[in-house]
Amino acid sequence: MDREMHESHDNKFIPMTSTESGTGQEVRKDAYYYTDQIANICLIGNLMDEKWVLIDAGMPTAAPEIKAVVEERYGEHSKPAAIILTHGHFDHVGGLIDLVREWDVPVYAHELELPFLTGEKSYPEPDSTVEGGLLAKISPMYPNEPINLGDAVKPLPADNSVPEMPDWKWVHTPGHSPGHVSFFREEDALLLSGDAFITVRQDSFYNVLMQNEEVNGPPRYLTTDWQTAWDSVKKLADLKPNIVIPGHGRFMEGKDLTDGLNKLVAEFDRLAIPDYGKYVDDGDNMTQ
Repeated sequence: MDREMHESHDNKFIPMTSTESGTGQEVRKDAYYYTDQIANICLIGNLMDEKWVLIDAGMPTAAPEIKAVVEERYGEHSKPAAIILTHGHFDHVGGLIDLVREWDVPVYAHELELPFLTGEKSYPEPDSTVEGGLLAKISPMYPNEPINLGDAVKPLPADNSVPEMPDWKWVHTPGHSPGHVSFFREEDALLLSGDAFITVRQDSFYNVLMQNEEVNGPPRYLTTDWQTAWDSVKKLADLKPNIVIPGHGRFMEGKDLTDGLNKLVAEFDRLAIPDYGKYVDDGDNMTQ
């Protein structure tokens, strides 16, 4: 691996938690998610499979906890065939550098996300002025500088296939970040939505703490293109997912998911787009 690989220069532990932190849920025999503080990681692969995949890498300093979860599920010395990212925000790559150093496995992300994963470019600063609650107000403390994975990170295949996940496809769902992707398996309509939409109101400290369940748009303080984010939610609704594992919040399925997602699509401007903030358009071109 590249010896220049390093954490972001503003990397630090973020003191945030939820009632789900430290717990996991198997939603299919080959699909398990675990909540690290307030962010979900996914382990895709049957317990008896030699190959499995890690989706995202949690909050800063998450590596030891993720390794413990992996050992409990797949056994001592087990490691994924690949790590695949929905995007590169701090709460999805927190344990990544340490895990790649130890496991020596490839990382895949959308090509538009690579500058934020190779030390070339910082994400826009979180918006503390955006309409929302406490988590938006304290967002300047969140890391936004890039990690550097060097030559460990590779672009996802252009044909929308997912490495080491033969039954899945990746779907480009930008808005929250330029190269954000979600993952979909058609045979059982299982969706890993990342932060394209989530199932908790992420700007509400109380809702995040209690993990109150509702279909919501992407976290407000880190979303920079709201029209594109709306288009991405509609793209995912058109897939008609039956079950979703989001980047934040509990998994949802069935009618609750369908009704919530359809409502979000229809009322995205009211439910998701904040009334004000530095990344909020004046609203004139916010049409579906």
